[in-house]
Amino acid sequence: MNHLAHFFLSGDDEDLAIGNFVADFITNKELPQFTEGVQRGIILHREIDAFTDAHPIVKQSTKRLHPFHHKYSPVIVDIYYDFLLAKNWQNYSLTDPSVWNDSLRDFTNKMYRILTDRHIELPERLKTRLPRMIADDWLMKYTTYKGLHGAFLRIEKAAAFPGNFGNAAKHLEQFLEAFDAEFNQFFPELQKHVASKV
Repeated sequence: MNHLAHFFLSGDDEDLAIGNFVADFITNKELPQFTEGVQRGIILHREIDAFTDAHPIVKQSTKRLHPFHHKYSPVIVDIYYDFLLAKNWQNYSLTDPSVWNDSLRDFTNKMYRILTDRHIELPERLKTRLPRMIADDWLMKYTTYKGLHGAFLRIEKAAAFPGNFGNAAKHLEQFLEAFDAEFNQFFPELQKHVASKV
């Protein structure tokens, strides 16, 4: 799962949201630097990733991409799933009291406000990245094919090996029905798993 899904799964708990955001950018040694609430969010992020990576439905999604994207298929599926959460936003937002009244735009703005208000708690590299993230509206960019394509091209520049990222958005469009069905099977199970951990 990528940023949008991790924020969504934080519910209305700001500490969980901050922890979910910083988790990929810190080491275990750095964990004690954060408040207990943010540590819970970091641990939750790792639980979400472990559950996702091991899930047979997610593996099915990844397998479909493997002939095109090889080792980067799981990375691409994570980003697809943010797109699919946005696509199905109304269905999932209606199941969660913390976002009942939020459109996707309302929700992303709320996340940007939380990150801005609490930027002092972020690791240094995220503090410098945050203004660009907000200015470029990363959370909404992953909700369109054009935005996905641009994001995949950025990832390609940083990738150690060729991953055919330039065609990743096209493959989502090509296999949208299958990916959408898999996401909608998987995500409610992930929500139940998260509810058992918080």
